[in-house]
Amino acid sequence: MARGDLRSAARLAAVQALYQMDLAGKPVGDVIAEHQAYWIGRDIDGIEIPQAEESFFRAIVEGVVADQHGIDRAVDQALAKGWPLKRIEAVLRAILRAAVFELKNRPDVPLRVIISEYMRVTDSFYSEQEPALVNGVLDAIARDLRAGER
Repeated sequence: MARGDLRSAARLAAVQALYQMDLAGKPVGDVIAEHQAYWIGRDIDGIEIPQAEESFFRAIVEGVVADQHGIDRAVDQALAKGWPLKRIEAVLRAILRAAVFELKNRPDVPLRVIISEYMRVTDSFYSEQEPALVNGVLDAIARDLRAGER
């Protein structure tokens, strides 16, 4: 499997792990261990979960947890007034948090790749107005964080 595909799978797994942590309140170490042991690269009830770059997966999940307040503040500023991140559905929160972590902390990953990858993740869960919301929020944050990359 190509490195890009492994990273795409890692992003999806990270979003799923962040979602699980948000809903169940499980500690980061437990969620990472569970995903690595039972989900990533496994066949679950006939559904093949793709192999992922596990170090990239861990970096995203641990990075979001370490900087969650800063990430949430950036997302809140990009959202429409009256719609703080805590009012956004849990999967969307996980997508936005993971994407903003990468925008803030992974200058080795091009801006266009980050936005494209997280739009793909969003499209795998939603088909209505949510992809436009994610695109708008990420674009606004990217203008602040990576203005030189445009």
